[in-house]
Amino acid sequence: MMGFEEIFNQKNMHIMQIFLVIFMTQVANLIQKKIFKTFLKKAALTKNKWDDAFLVSIPRPLSAIIWITGIAFSCEILHKATNAVLLEAITPLRNATIIASLAWFLVLTIQQSEKNYLITGKELDPTTLDAISKLARISVVITAILMILQALGFSISGVLAFGGVGGIAVGFAAKDLLSNFFGGLFIYMDRPFAVGDWVRSPDREIEGVVEKIGWRVTLIRTFDKRPLYVPNAIFSQIAVENPSRMENRRIKETIGIRYDDAVKMQTITDQVEKMLKSHPEIDTGKTLMVNFNSFAPSSLDFFIYTFTKTTNWEKYHIIKQDILLKILEIVETNGAEPAFPTSTIHLPKQDTLHTPEPR
Repeated sequence: MMGFEEIFNQKNMHIMQIFLVIFMTQVANLIQKKIFKTFLKKAALTKNKWDDAFLVSIPRPLSAIIWITGIAFSCEILHKATNAVLLEAITPLRNATIIASLAWFLVLTIQQSEKNYLITGKELDPTTLDAISKLARISVVITAILMILQALGFSISGVLAFGGVGGIAVGFAAKDLLSNFFGGLFIYMDRPFAVGDWVRSPDREIEGVVEKIGWRVTLIRTFDKRPLYVPNAIFSQIAVENPSRMENRRIKETIGIRYDDAVKMQTITDQVEKMLKSHPEIDTGKTLMVNFNSFAPSSLDFFIYTFTKTTNWEKYHIIKQDILLKILEIVETNGAEPAFPTSTIHLPKQDTLHTPEPR
């Protein structure tokens, strides 16, 4: 049998080994933080977005891996000294924690890459980038969960089978939720609109600016500044108009002049057409028409049909006002007048009136 002094010396040896492992773990953690901090400063000077995302994301997950490895090593030393059954669980827990840390690193990298692209780059549409980021993060999390279950001794095949049966039950119970999810997925894939677009639907009272496209609902800010939350499944059932993607804005107006000015109609329409073709804000590459087209009850009507170069709503109305004022000026310059509703009453002559005979 070992003496008390020998047992005491062995315990001291184990304690020293554990202390040394913890100390080396702390040193390794400080070194990696210092190294990646230095690399990050250098990476900030480059135009590459991926190196910044990688170097910002790695320190914390790597610290977790270093510490769990050091703690697991210390527990193995302690297990050899004490033969404690509880310490046998440290190996699968270490493996699960390492897997979770790697998944954490990938999720952080995806998030940081998304931020970098939104801040400094315009290569991808924000809506598409958001969709790719969400799908990537979901894939990483699901894969990590399955690997952790495998590391803890669970059968993945059994989990997948249970998930298949459970998925059918959840599908029936959450039919509307799933339809909204797939509706959001189709929005991301087809991209009928993106964040910042002005959209409206002729089928529903939906009109405003898209602020956020979620997996369940889309947030639209109406023009009176109220938030409108539309379930994504609705967009697969209605027609959606996206005025933000128009190439031009149309001016379509009818102007009436008096019947007394009929002989001046040809001159007026010719001058209005010439004015539109020379206007700097009119797109002459699109349809441009000025024609006399109607004998109205109180006027002779001609119409203008043309397109502005701008799609900005405020600028469009300034251009339209300028054109209408110029048309009014052309009408008045030719000695004509804009028509307004009138009525003519014809009275019979006095000598044709029948005078009743006196009784």
